[in-house]
Amino acid sequence: MKKYLPLFTLLLSTLTRAQVPEDALRYSFYPQNGTARNLAIGGAMGSLGGDITAAYVNPAGLGFYKTNEFVLTPGFNLNSNKANYRDNTSQNNANSLSFGASGVVMGFSPRYKPTLNMAFSFTITQTANFNNKMHYSGLNNYSSFSEQFAEEFARSGFSINDALSYNSPLPYTAAPALYTYLIDTVKVNGTYQIKAAPEYILDAGQALFQEMDKTTTGGITEPALGFAWNRNDKLYLGASLGVPLVNYTSNTVFSEHDTSSNSNNHFKSFSYTDNFTTLGVGINLKLGIIYRPVDYIRIGLAIHTPTYYSMTDTRQTTLATQLENPVGGFSVSSNTFTNDVPGQANYGQLTPFKALLSASYVFREVEDVKKQRAFLTADVEYVQYKGSRFNTEEKSPTAVNTAYYSSLNQVVAADYKGNFNFRLGGELKFNVIMARLGFAYYSNPYTDAAIKASRMLLSGGLGYRNKGVFVDLTYVYSGNKDVSFPYRLSDRANTYATLNQTRGNIQATVGFKF
Repeated sequence: MKKYLPLFTLLLSTLTRAQVPEDALRYSFYPQNGTARNLAIGGAMGSLGGDITAAYVNPAGLGFYKTNEFVLTPGFNLNSNKANYRDNTSQNNANSLSFGASGVVMGFSPRYKPTLNMAFSFTITQTANFNNKMHYSGLNNYSSFSEQFAEEFARSGFSINDALSYNSPLPYTAAPALYTYLIDTVKVNGTYQIKAAPEYILDAGQALFQEMDKTTTGGITEPALGFAWNRNDKLYLGASLGVPLVNYTSNTVFSEHDTSSNSNNHFKSFSYTDNFTTLGVGINLKLGIIYRPVDYIRIGLAIHTPTYYSMTDTRQTTLATQLENPVGGFSVSSNTFTNDVPGQANYGQLTPFKALLSASYVFREVEDVKKQRAFLTADVEYVQYKGSRFNTEEKSPTAVNTAYYSSLNQVVAADYKGNFNFRLGGELKFNVIMARLGFAYYSNPYTDAAIKASRMLLSGGLGYRNKGVFVDLTYVYSGNKDVSFPYRLSDRANTYATLNQTRGNIQATVGFKF
């Protein structure tokens, strides 16, 4: 693993900053969501059109609508998480409700131009679902969570009195660690150094038992306005304006325990609790084109601008430490160092740019969709994860703030890369009944080859359409690989857990034309 020195010399060095590199992926690395029909074909909607999900993939697909349609898409997620940390495997489950693309589409042809067709849409979908639970634990004789507190304080240049002040510059990390004696000054060869209490265990060649529990809730909900234009059923142009709303909450508890039989080695245990909430609102634009060179072939191209989010983070931590020499227990809340209220940060975040190329082949492509018998469709999507950026939203940012976000952006650019995602699906129609299958693969966004992260989805579903009413039901199996860093150090390789998540998504769509 790479070292994170540019970031961690500054990370969390003031009250108002709590962003980390993982935030860049949290709001961008997730599978395509949509109606049950769309999910059943792998999420591929870049050239197919005729589905309300087009507003979030290629809005030109709205141009296939010539009537009005109302759509509602509820869903249910079944999560199973397996984590491997320090050669120890843990597993836990978390289920949650969800919803896909829902709303209204209105298609019409102006009387003065019957060869011209237009469509408007108002839609809403849950772009990302953060409801999850993660647990892992293991023995570690290599490093301690507390060492990041010692490292941060040693590099900060602040005195102990500065750190422990009522308006501390290190309220969530080093200040609580100093207050509870989890880190302290020691004299080594005539020089005072900052040392974390668990380091005495590591120095003796013993292991620490580490345990992480993290529960997250919330999601990204995105209302969108869409418009499409269709001329002679050959050329389709579209655009949609999205206003995603972020609601993310996490509760993290990390603990360490002495596993040695020595009851006089300074350290017994500590537990660190971090309650964190992010609320935000963003704006983005999606532009698309679909062209039919011949009746049965559709080619699509879409561009998604980066989403600019205005974010507000609220954070409160507690730290409880048990020592052996001297014997004693100490605990403190970060509110002690933030004027007795949870700390808050306001900042901007720019998500990655996306580009999508797609093609579809429709068997018996005719204007009367009742006579269409089947289709195959595929999307190739490029996402520039390394292009994610953060910035302060302070009116008069300090030099320290500017340097902090510059360092954070350097780490994001170095750790992440652009990658390609693939979606493939098809449908076979039997009069009023449709059968569908799909596949999607979201490739690794990390530059470090040692980190394995990906999303793979297999899907299948059935649909019913008759007399303007339609009902679709889909099951999506998702296998996700990722990593979790419980903490980061700048002077050595970082330890992390490998995550294997399986998710079953049951999605239903009910709609009617009017």
